[in-house]
Amino acid sequence: MKFEDYNMAPEIIRGITELGFKRPTDIQYKSIPPILRGEDVLAVAQTGTGKTAAFAIPILHKLHKYKNNARRVDGVKCIVMVPTHELALQITGVFDEIGRFTNVETLGLIGGVDQDPQIETLEKRVDILVATPGRMFDLISQGHLKVHRVETLVLDEADHMLDLGFIKDIRDLTRKLPKRRQTLFFSATINDYIKKLAYSLINQQAIRIQVSPKDPVAKNIEHAIAFIDMDDKRFFLERMINEHSGSKILVFVRTKVRAERVNKAMARVGIESLVIHSDKDQDERNKVMHQFRNSQVKILIATDVTARGIDIPDVDYVINYDLPDKAENYVHRVGRTGRGTKKGQAVSFCSEDEKAMLNEIEKYVHNKIEVLEISKLDYENTVLFSDDQDMDINKLMDEIEFLKMPRKKRRKR
Repeated sequence: MKFEDYNMAPEIIRGITELGFKRPTDIQYKSIPPILRGEDVLAVAQTGTGKTAAFAIPILHKLHKYKNNARRVDGVKCIVMVPTHELALQITGVFDEIGRFTNVETLGLIGGVDQDPQIETLEKRVDILVATPGRMFDLISQGHLKVHRVETLVLDEADHMLDLGFIKDIRDLTRKLPKRRQTLFFSATINDYIKKLAYSLINQQAIRIQVSPKDPVAKNIEHAIAFIDMDDKRFFLERMINEHSGSKILVFVRTKVRAERVNKAMARVGIESLVIHSDKDQDERNKVMHQFRNSQVKILIATDVTARGIDIPDVDYVINYDLPDKAENYVHRVGRTGRGTKKGQAVSFCSEDEKAMLNEIEKYVHNKIEVLEISKLDYENTVLFSDDQDMDINKLMDEIEFLKMPRKKRRKR
């Protein structure tokens, strides 16, 4: 089936065609018809399979058709709630690209930036709002955002949005929305608890759409695990980066502090890298994402703030410097590579303390991860850091002898 076969506005088909899309992916094929019919949908599919377009296309069609026949300006008709600023901006871009030939207006609403331009845009005309909860509730409470005419609510990364940190915000929002509305849930992962919460937020029996339910990770991603002591991880990160010079590499760490430390460790050995986490202001986060997307800098060190739904083109490797604290987050992390039809590589560094989490991850993805054998020689031949990049040969030999020492003696020295 081709997109032209759908009974959609020619302006929507033109936008899809100019993006190079010809046939719907599985999740799009299964989601678009019920969304066009106004039904609630709970959709679960692998990362990189086109979930955003699966709801953006039918929503744009319905709003474009409505606005062509409307006799009044109704304000916001659709809200898409997302967990991160980066994802809000990305989804706004998808709506803008697909709907470029329509009269539908989309606004990305995020915190960390001046609210006045956002208020000014809302006062003019906004049909679709893609928002993180904080700024959206600020503007509702200030009276700048009216949601009483919203007809469609979308929760993207629904498993995260329905987690305890967001569920109160969502319930507060649904009390302000019309009772007769369409609710759409999209995610790469979901469990029974989250599913129960999702069904509690809808007014009818949702259609469940699940693609590859027993295999949450795309088949075109190759996985490997290396058992490495925590203190030695930065050595092997440097080695991997140098061995894959020119590759685009996304490195995940567990905390903001570790992200900064790893970034500084790479700088000491002459490797240029970017770092992103929630303590960065929005302008800096935008700049970092722009540089990495456009391959101006090919190494990005990140916390899980970038793991949720972000579509970064041409990531060759995802390196889990630290294993995630939840097994399902492994799926979201590695899904940043191998997107669409492209191949990807995911390599994880696992210390002794992380082996229990590795077992949980393997259970979750229903597969054993291939083990990379690391010999003692690898430690001895990996010269990794020096504050003096021009050190002489004697200092270099000292570094090598240091790496040959038993680990306990290294710490004493």
